[in-house]
Amino acid sequence: MNNHFKIANLGSCQVDSPLNISNYVNDHDRILFHARLADYAQIKDSAGKPLSIEPAGPRKKIFFDPDQTKGAIVTCGGLCPGINDVIRSVTMTLFYRYGVKNILGIKYGLRGLNPAYGDKPVKLTPDYVKDIKHIGGSILSSSRGPQDVAVMVDYLENLNINILFCVGGDGTMRAAEKLTEEISERGAQISVIGIPKTIDNDLNLIEKSFGFDTAIDKTVEAVRSAHVEAKGAFNGIGLVKIMGRLSGCITATAALAQGDANFVLIPEVPFDLDGDHGFLKALENRMKKRGHAVILVAEGAGQELMNQHPTEQKTDASGNIRLQDIGLFLKDVISRHFREINLEINLKYIEPSYLIRSVPANASDSIYCSSLGQYSVHAAMAGKTGLMVALRRNEYVHLPLSVAISGRQIDPQGSVWQRVLETTGQPAKMRNGR
Repeated sequence: MNNHFKIANLGSCQVDSPLNISNYVNDHDRILFHARLADYAQIKDSAGKPLSIEPAGPRKKIFFDPDQTKGAIVTCGGLCPGINDVIRSVTMTLFYRYGVKNILGIKYGLRGLNPAYGDKPVKLTPDYVKDIKHIGGSILSSSRGPQDVAVMVDYLENLNINILFCVGGDGTMRAAEKLTEEISERGAQISVIGIPKTIDNDLNLIEKSFGFDTAIDKTVEAVRSAHVEAKGAFNGIGLVKIMGRLSGCITATAALAQGDANFVLIPEVPFDLDGDHGFLKALENRMKKRGHAVILVAEGAGQELMNQHPTEQKTDASGNIRLQDIGLFLKDVISRHFREINLEINLKYIEPSYLIRSVPANASDSIYCSSLGQYSVHAAMAGKTGLMVALRRNEYVHLPLSVAISGRQIDPQGSVWQRVLETTGQPAKMRNGR
């Protein structure tokens, strides 16, 4: 077995699984990491075997005795469609499939694992979670920012927790990794399982994050409204700011899904404002020819245009740089430009971010969240730890928490961006002399 994606185990599995099924997953099974032949041969282990990943799924022998097992789930970071679906899936699978009756919900993210805040956990039962799929947000609430790892592990041990499910983005996965390391150093037997959540869909290695499909659905509604507004006024412009700090994935995908966008501005593709080849000139040409325009801008786009000095950059509780508002900035710049050239426009600005984050999951995401919860429980009951369950090439797999790194971006030379250019008709480059 190659060690690139080796998964840790708490110990030998001696307990018969209560599932009573025929299609258990064998730990010796592996799923190829690369699909292309050239990539397949590129990275091999010392034995000459290609890079591969451990498949997710139920094991015939499990580590934890269900009658003596106590689980907990915590949701961290920003809200995202589907969190409640994951909570429900974990609870139902533990309770009905494995017979684990003692399940806690940790309130307010990682701060709920610090007893100094006094946030008492809630007992999760099938009756408690039965209708939560129809509610947006997280019934456990959330928070940003780290807590002392030793304090959190002390609290887990005091509560006699055997399994902790951590739902969150790359920051949460890093915290879960530190928890795993502290637990291992103490010789404690607590499984830590990560369920990756990032609405921006910017985590490396995984096929998609839950909530992304719902985000596209809701973003498309905003784009559709912007198009109606633009067409409904003389020289109308609809400007929509969309989530995406470092990645334009939602923005680009929404443009492809709706087809009404004329300009898509994302962090991965810099643009100039002024000059013969800048964005404002391209927009001006569009308005003179067609009399309306729809502009989609990701929140992380164009940050260099606003001249924030690096020493003045502030961060939030999760350590993310606080971005300047590119939406309002563009609204002002566009309005000023058309005043200066004496061309009347009617600009409508739409920012749907919090409406998107807080809605319940759509059917596609709900199914996905249910699967993530179920596969996470199978991994935990088998005594696996320090992993996240993820979908990769249509297979559910176990990946070490250490690989949960955000940073996946749209490739300006890749097929997605080329399709965006073909869909919008915008210039391939809006730069001067570069």
